[in-house]
Amino acid sequence: QLQLDESGGGQVQPGGTLTLSCAASGGTLRDYSIGWFHQAPGKEREGVSCISNGGGQINYADSVKGRFTISRDTAKNTVYLQMNSLEPDDTGVYYCVPTVLRGSSYCVAHPDASWGQGTQVTVSS
Repeated sequence: QLQLDESGGGQVQPGGTLTLSCAASGGTLRDYSIGWFHQAPGKEREGVSCISNGGGQINYADSVKGRFTISRDTAKNTVYLQMNSLEPDDTGVYYCVPTVLRGSSYCVAHPDASWGQGTQVTVSS
């Protein structure tokens, strides 16, 4: 069974950069479309970015377009989220799960997705 482990979070100042990693075990990531989801304190989880299993389609939420970049390394069985120009509103826990891409901006978690512990990102001066 596919298991995904998120890492790379931390505390940065506004304008800073972080790169999150989503490492897979028990399966091959290239068989799945994968998305990153953000849960801010006191808010519902929302899709940030997702990449299709072949890498041919990538979606970004409007709030992160031009700042975040998703990529995948099939050799390392890992999906990355590079986060530039971080803002305080980017604070929260980030999760990666199998995902369905909708349109050009939306990422919907697979209904059978198993949510891990995520990785905490804190943007604060």
